[in-house]
Amino acid sequence: MLKQQARTVAAALYAADLASTLGSLAGAYVLRSELLPRLFPKAFPTGLYPFSYYLVLAGPIVLIWTVLLFGWKAYRSRRTSGLKSEVALLLRIAAAGTVLLTLVVFGARWDFISRPFLVIFAALNWVVLVFERLLVRLVARWVRSRGFNYRTVVLVGDTPRARSMARLIRDHPWWGLKLLGVVRERPSTSPEGTTADGLPVLGTLADFQTIVSSLPIDEVILAVDRGDLESLEDVFLTCEEMGIQTRLVLDFFPHVLARVSLDEFEGTPLLTFSTTPHDAPSLVAKRVIDVAGAIVLGLLYLPALGIAALLIRASSRGPALFRQTRCGLNGRPFTLWKLRTMVDGAHEKLLDVAHLNVHAGPVFKAPNDPRVTMVGRLIRRFSLDEAPQFWNVLVGEMSLVGPRPPIPEEVARYERWQRRRLSMKPGLTGLWQVSGRSDIPDFDEWMALDLAYIDNWSLGLDLKILARTVPAVLKGDGAR
Repeated sequence: MLKQQARTVAAALYAADLASTLGSLAGAYVLRSELLPRLFPKAFPTGLYPFSYYLVLAGPIVLIWTVLLFGWKAYRSRRTSGLKSEVALLLRIAAAGTVLLTLVVFGARWDFISRPFLVIFAALNWVVLVFERLLVRLVARWVRSRGFNYRTVVLVGDTPRARSMARLIRDHPWWGLKLLGVVRERPSTSPEGTTADGLPVLGTLADFQTIVSSLPIDEVILAVDRGDLESLEDVFLTCEEMGIQTRLVLDFFPHVLARVSLDEFEGTPLLTFSTTPHDAPSLVAKRVIDVAGAIVLGLLYLPALGIAALLIRASSRGPALFRQTRCGLNGRPFTLWKLRTMVDGAHEKLLDVAHLNVHAGPVFKAPNDPRVTMVGRLIRRFSLDEAPQFWNVLVGEMSLVGPRPPIPEEVARYERWQRRRLSMKPGLTGLWQVSGRSDIPDFDEWMALDLAYIDNWSLGLDLKILARTVPAVLKGDGAR
C-alpha cells in the first residue's frame, strides 16, 4: 500500500515537473519576445519567430528532462532531506537539460531558435521547478501537521545513538515520522515504562515478533551498539517477512570528509565511504566533455604545435617532445607528453639548480630556471608546452580539469593527508592553475586548493575552471 502511494506521488510529481518545464518554455518565449525587449531594447531586439516554431522543442524537452529527472533520482522520498539539496539537484537538471537541448538545436540546425532564449529558459525552468517543489513541501508539512501522511516508527536500541535518533525525529516534525516507542536489546533493571527521554518501552528483542504483530508499524530503525549487530538477524527477517521497512543506523566509524553510499556486489550489500565524487551521470558527462574537448582543442592547437616543434628543433639539440612518468589516479604511473622547453638532459642538472627552488615541500619550481631555453620560455608563456597532453586526456589518463599529475619522486615525499590529492584523475588545469599557478609558493596552499576541488567537485565547477583558464593562459598568469 505504501509503495503504491509512493509510486502515485512520484507519478504526480513527474507530471507536475513536465508541466512546469513546458510552461517554462512558453514563459521564456513571452519574456524574450515581449517583456525584455521593452525593458532592454538594445540587448533584446524584437523579431523572434512565432511561438509555433518553438514548439518543436517540446519533444526533446520531454525526452531529456525525463531521462535527467529519473536518472538523478528526483522522485525518491525526500521526507527527511533538506530543501537545499533539492534546489541544487534541480539546478543541475535545468542546467544539464538546457546544455543537451542546445546541442539538439545546433545538431538539428534550428537556426530560428534564439540563443538568449535558451539561457532564459534554463533560468526560468529552475525557478519554476524550485517553486513547485517548495509548494509541495509546504502542502506536505501542512498535511502532516494535521495528523495525516505520517509514518509510524519503532526504535530498536536503548543507546546514545538511539536517543540521538529520537531527538532528530522529534526536532523535525514536518518529516511526518511518529515514534511509537523503543524496543530494548535486553531486559533492564530500570523501570520498563519509559526510557530516559520519555519514550514508551515496548519490550525487548525477545518480544519483537509480538510487538510488530500488534502495532501498525511502517518503519523500524535499528540503533544498537556494534556488539549487538549479530542479535538483529531475527529482527531483519521478521521485518522482511512482514513487509516493514528497516533502517540501520551506521555511525560506527567516524568520518569527516567521506561521502557514504550503499552499493551491492551480486546481492551482497556494502556500505561505501568515499572522498571522491560518485555521481555517475555527472562523471559520464565529464568524460564526454574530456573526449570532445581533447579532440577539438587538439585539432585547433595542431598548427601551433607544428610551428613550436620546428622552433624547438632549430634552436636547441634534442627532440621536440618530452615524455615523463607521472602519477595518475590513485598513483597509477603513466607517460605524460609535453613540448620540450628545457635543454636536452635537464633532469640530470637538477642538483645544480636546486638552490633556486622557491617552493617549500617536495615540488621544485624555479622562477628563472637556467635550463629553460629562450624558445621554451615563449612556449611556456602561453602554456603551449602542455598541449600534447590532450592525448593523455583522450586516452583517459588525464582529464581537462583536475589536480596536476606529480612525478613519483614528489609523491614519495608526500605526507599521508597529501596523498588524497591522487584520489581524482589529474587534469590539464585546475583550481591551482587559475588561482595564480606558479605564483603560489606555499605547497600546503597548493594542496589545499586541490583538495578543495575534490571535496566540492561538480560539473559546474569544472566548467567554471575551464572558463577561468582561458584568460589565465592568454595573460600568462603565473606561467614559468
